[in-house]
Amino acid sequence: MYRFSIRILIKLMELGMRLRAMVVVVWVLLTVMTFSALAVSQVKDVRVWRAPHNMRLVFDLSGPVRYDVFTLISPDRLVVDIHGANLVAPLKVYALNTQIIAMRSFQRAPIDLRVVVDLKKSVTTKSFILAPNAKYGHRLVVDLFDNHAAAVPSALTNTPMPQVKLPLVLPVPTGKRDIIVVIDAGHGGEDPGASSPRGQYEKDVVLAISRKLQHQVNSMKGYRADLTRTSDYFIPLRGRTEIARKKNADLFVSIHADAAPSTAVYGASVFALSDRSATSETSRWLADNENRFDLISGTGNVSLDNKDKMLAGVLLDLSMTASITSSLNVGQKALSNIGRITSLHKRHVEQAGFMVLKSPDIPSILVEAGFISNSYEASKLASVSHQEALARSISNGIRQFFQQNPPPGTYIAWLRDSGKIVIDQLNYHLRSGDTMGHIASSSMTILRSTSNLKTNKLKVDQVLTIRGTELAA
Repeated sequence: MYRFSIRILIKLMELGMRLRAMVVVVWVLLTVMTFSALAVSQVKDVRVWRAPHNMRLVFDLSGPVRYDVFTLISPDRLVVDIHGANLVAPLKVYALNTQIIAMRSFQRAPIDLRVVVDLKKSVTTKSFILAPNAKYGHRLVVDLFDNHAAAVPSALTNTPMPQVKLPLVLPVPTGKRDIIVVIDAGHGGEDPGASSPRGQYEKDVVLAISRKLQHQVNSMKGYRADLTRTSDYFIPLRGRTEIARKKNADLFVSIHADAAPSTAVYGASVFALSDRSATSETSRWLADNENRFDLISGTGNVSLDNKDKMLAGVLLDLSMTASITSSLNVGQKALSNIGRITSLHKRHVEQAGFMVLKSPDIPSILVEAGFISNSYEASKLASVSHQEALARSISNGIRQFFQQNPPPGTYIAWLRDSGKIVIDQLNYHLRSGDTMGHIASSSMTILRSTSNLKTNKLKVDQVLTIRGTELAA
């Protein structure tokens, strides 16, 4: 009887251990399932974009997340905690001659990922979440800036933008400086812009056109062109106008090739700023489409130190009015030249509230080189010869504008004041017997280029366009 009781007790103990083990297993399974259900998002990849003043880390996500970003010292590290996510595959180690030494990650919990980036030196960070677009899904963006004041553009921080001071009496500049044109290739980097049916991206097409326009402008004596971006990286919209201001630009030209809801829409356009509502429904749509890419807000205004509010308002209105008037002038000249080599969407300069046009002290135009959503125009925009023609037409418009309105103290103003420049252009109606030598002292190459001639043969009643050129002293 005693032995029988011992056996029963042993069996019950074994059964209890098994039950406890089963309870533990079930608890573990339920815990894992619960965490898996909560892990809504996955970190699929991390990409790196390099810009002149910063480096951008982009985490591609399957869905929205919460996150924390902070830095550590001794040694310098960046820590990114992504809550509500796990990692699909190990993150790659980047060695792009940048601040990054190594990158590592681990799950602090099944749905709590920590990424540690080992850095060569300390950095300042800026981070934000991006919603999905036509090319990418959800993204977490972390910008790294070198820790010195010059490296962080004010449009990317909470500090105010450089202020524009407008004194009541402006000294008349003297000298022969170059006219400075800042050319802005729209979008870039993480922001691809619009896309064509064949997968071309606006950011690539407009950068190619901008480079060619820079070359065209730089080939004209008395002019200098700079680009806001020289390769594939992102610059916020306010940052682009700030670059122009830092370079003391006389003109700001932003190049785009947007998409329309209908693929049948085609034609190039030129825009200037409007302080009222856009002049057409298309203008409103385009303005909204561009402005939504200003993902990092900035603050800034025109400062009129030591002026009362009424006087400051009057001066600012005068400055903005003068800027818009000049923008419409140069825009119409550019549009007229563009219309000679491609179809136009509108034959007059449209006005809309594009963020990049809101400089009160710099004439600014936005050129829509065509609708990349239209298959035919997308093919033309990808053509090197068409890009060259567009750049040439825009530079012709720029030259015509500044020959009539040269900024004081520039080489072009000196030419005009010295009587050494022919202003604008001359339309000459040919008569029977006229030849190139009879009507111009300009070279045959210039005449063929400006009049779009394919040969040297002339026809009766043909009209030649002779651009303003520098004459011998």
